[in-house]
Amino acid sequence: MRVFSCQVCGQRVYFDNVRCERCRAELGYLPDRAQLHALRPVEGDRGWVPINGGISRYQRCRNWTDYDVCNWMVPADERGLCQACRLNAVIPDLSSPVNLVLWGNLEAAKRRLVYSLLALGLPVVPKSIDAERGLSFRFLADQEPGGDTSLSTLTGHDGGVITINLAEADPAAREGRRVALHEPYRTLVGHLRHESGHYYWDHLVATNDPNLTEFRERFGDDRANYQEALDRHYREGPVPDWQERFVSIYASVHPWEDWAETWAHYLHLVDTLETAESAGVRIGATAAGSRHIGLSSSFDDMLADWVPLTGAINELNRSMGEPDLYPFVLSGPASEKLRFVHQLLRDQPAAPTGGRTSLFRAGIAGQEPAVTSP
Repeated sequence: MRVFSCQVCGQRVYFDNVRCERCRAELGYLPDRAQLHALRPVEGDRGWVPINGGISRYQRCRNWTDYDVCNWMVPADERGLCQACRLNAVIPDLSSPVNLVLWGNLEAAKRRLVYSLLALGLPVVPKSIDAERGLSFRFLADQEPGGDTSLSTLTGHDGGVITINLAEADPAAREGRRVALHEPYRTLVGHLRHESGHYYWDHLVATNDPNLTEFRERFGDDRANYQEALDRHYREGPVPDWQERFVSIYASVHPWEDWAETWAHYLHLVDTLETAESAGVRIGATAAGSRHIGLSSSFDDMLADWVPLTGAINELNRSMGEPDLYPFVLSGPASEKLRFVHQLLRDQPAAPTGGRTSLFRAGIAGQEPAVTSP
């Protein structure tokens, strides 16, 4: 995640900000430019124009104006929902104030996921446009009005539909589940990254013979019975040597879960490295100077930065009395699986975004692009 600057006063601003704290300029994220931008209103309710950024007009996402849960902008001729919010198929009952808060938490995490997917040049198309290959999200509470209260919403992926239980957006409930399931790490963005891995496996691996062959060499045979593997895991626990071969305990369940966990960790890696680079954090291999982070970069270089960075972050957390932010150790085989994801993404043609070339794909993460009229 890049760190941005206010175009009015130069103050550092962040991805979720809606206003500059120094000069009070209104801010909005422009997905077609991959930029958080200061905005000025156009007279006559004709939208917003980026300050010092051309004459293109934008509207606020409808979820911003209606619910104050989104800071992304929409081209003025489109109106409605932004690129991230258009992915929603089902949202919870928002007449409940609690649901509204929890849904806002989910949307904030989802925008970070969508930012990363677009930065990697991956296709992000809603099912409303492509019913067969598109992506959609269902955010559901366990007990919806008029629903069967005996059923629990299961977080998961099925045919391009990612379902997240609204309870995962409640920090207390999520912590309870983390402890009950003996998980060292459980976050909203982690869930979303993991489930997106299942979706992109269908599109990048399952339908590509060379990728599928290499996948099976590294991760195992995806044709193994999934339900049997899941039942065995919860009955017997993980394989004894899971730390030597997998990125997490859950990755040892089945090759599909190994891929999804590896994919999620790759997104953890690229997003955190981009944040560190953009914020000017220099640890380990990059201490002597800046190193561009991107798909054009060497995975070995990225891993050489990742290990000391996460070690330092964990120590910072401990200094504040918090648990490790990244409680994982990457074994050799797990690192090679991450390398496979990196190489697979490098080899994929970038999806058309209708805007700028992906900063991460171009290998210039952390640099502020010049502002030009589209």
